[in-house]
Amino acid sequence: MQLAVTQATEATLWEPWQKDKNPEIERVHCFLCAHHCRLGVEEVGICGVRQNIKGELNTLVYGAAVAAVVDPIEKKPLYHFMPGTFTYSIATVGCNFHCSFCQNSSISQRLRESGGVNEPIPGRYLSPGSVVEAAIVRRCKSISYTYTEPTIFYEYARDTARIATLTGLKNIFVTNGYMTEQLLDDIGSDLHAANVDLKAFSDDFYRKMTGGRLKPVLDTIRRMWEREIHVEVTTLLIPTYNDSVEELKKIASFLTSVSPEIPWHVSRFSPNYKLLDVPQTPVDSVEKALEIGREEGLQYAYGGNMPPDWRTQNMGE
Repeated sequence: MQLAVTQATEATLWEPWQKDKNPEIERVHCFLCAHHCRLGVEEVGICGVRQNIKGELNTLVYGAAVAAVVDPIEKKPLYHFMPGTFTYSIATVGCNFHCSFCQNSSISQRLRESGGVNEPIPGRYLSPGSVVEAAIVRRCKSISYTYTEPTIFYEYARDTARIATLTGLKNIFVTNGYMTEQLLDDIGSDLHAANVDLKAFSDDFYRKMTGGRLKPVLDTIRRMWEREIHVEVTTLLIPTYNDSVEELKKIASFLTSVSPEIPWHVSRFSPNYKLLDVPQTPVDSVEKALEIGREEGLQYAYGGNMPPDWRTQNMGE
């Protein structure tokens, strides 16, 4: 893989930490995501791509695109936002979760698996302006920050999004939802749509399987909806882990409490990364989840990763 020609760039959404208690210790507090990492000099955040360099927080992946491709917007998946159009998808390495079932672990977990920031940052340099130009040339109507978690390459995504908005392109986050309210304040009206992974409705699941917590994700979904960002939600259904009737009812009920208009995508799990001893999700488990969604009041629910002969179903029809 080509290596990105990039250098550490000062990050945003951070502050000195405990400077008043010990001016000699140049710690920083990152409040980009709900981990709220506190880092000493040379320490790297949970995401693997934000580092305290001489008392200033830096992003190590600004412009370092590890993916830049054209996708149908339905692949995000977004079914109710600009359907039938194409979106230009970009990503860098890194993630603030370490899901044992990650579908994109080769890039999201690459630095964690290879030894961290001592390794060269993979990817190729694409400036924010170049990303927007590429999207326009390819007749895309939007740019999606996706494949890995866009929160961790936020400065790159934000600067690209601002240029994109000026050209009439829309901006989409495909996200685990583990961002802070300050991030949503900062990006403001330059974020137009999001697909948020709601991986389960159990804090224990989040802690053990992702390294995160449930509540910040729920808060993000509600905040996005209240800010009139178009929101769709995806749940990867993993047998015995998050597929009980009780848990599915809690997910659907929560989404309905935010708005019954939020589309819910329930996708089949296939063994991947470190979760290899769990079988693929049965089709009837997804169908049961869709039925639960309807019973709980959701207007739209869709099956994902289904067999070719299974027609994507909108339960509101």
